[in-house]
Amino acid sequence: MATDAEDLTVDYEDGGMLVSKQLDKIILTKGAWSTIIYRYQDWDRKKEVYGPDKYSIRRYQKRNGEYQQKSKFNISSADQARKIIGALQSWLPQEEPEK
Repeated sequence: MATDAEDLTVDYEDGGMLVSKQLDKIILTKGAWSTIIYRYQDWDRKKEVYGPDKYSIRRYQKRNGEYQQKSKFNISSADQARKIIGALQSWLPQEEPEK
């Protein structure tokens, strides 16, 4: 496992083939508990191409100097991602109040 949140990835190889390819990531929080959202694609063995973009939010805990994944939520489709965005936008104020 990684010792720095910047080094965490969803890239995954099987038999020398990159079957899960990370396209991007955004670190939402860093520290003893880190939260990262990933954009990635899975290899479709039948079609021999990478599939549509997928998204995953993962939480990691740093113990003994290394990050360990503790939970994840996979967003199953672009439609589900849009619904999550819509829900959050409806709950959040349009502008942050001044401090």
